[in-house]
Amino acid sequence: MANGPVRSNYAKKCILEFLGTYALVMAGPSSVILLPMLSLSRTPEGLILVALTFGGSVATIIVLLGEHSGAVINPALTLAAASARLLKGNLVIPYIMFQTAGGILAGLTLRLVFAPLGDTTSLGSTKLATSINPMTGIALETLGTFVLAVSALAATAWVRRARVQALAVGGTLAIIILFIGPLTGAGFNPARSLGPALASEYFSNLYVYMVGPILGGLLAGLLFRQILIKNLSLE
Repeated sequence: MANGPVRSNYAKKCILEFLGTYALVMAGPSSVILLPMLSLSRTPEGLILVALTFGGSVATIIVLLGEHSGAVINPALTLAAASARLLKGNLVIPYIMFQTAGGILAGLTLRLVFAPLGDTTSLGSTKLATSINPMTGIALETLGTFVLAVSALAATAWVRRARVQALAVGGTLAIIILFIGPLTGAGFNPARSLGPALASEYFSNLYVYMVGPILGGLLAGLLFRQILIKNLSLE
């Protein structure tokens, strides 16, 4: 009987990660899709709109779901939290699976909503700028995800108030998008890139948005783990 509540809580966490990722991949790429319709493509105003949409969505999801599942909503951050030992090992694979499923379903929903309107952005898929080659793209995606992951891990380890966590992580994401977005589309999240790509059948350089974020997340997690160990040894 004791296993019943444990299983129920386990399932709840996974479902919330699915819903949180779905919400993020619906909201963020929708802002990208709307830019041409609002005549804001490749404008500072458009970039700010996308950055605020992604950052605000992540912040809102953290406030709503953070105390229940951690509101990781990103396979790369799941790997970061796991390698930093801030996420239970038995949640890693289920979280990644449910986050990926949430991203894919969101991509299909985006196609249902926007394809009839003549979308020209491949449903908000992440794309490299013409001046950026794939290896540079991987480096930029690694760097951006690393910074985002460090912010998220620090917020998880040292910040207790959900709203402060939300501001830290959402704000970090928005700032990184402002800098890296014009170069790579600012994926930093395999589920965010995979969902729109599959739904729009846009697979160009998709591996950049798998390899870069995974590397960035793992590097951040391993580094953060060493920082935690060092702090504990000094106490």
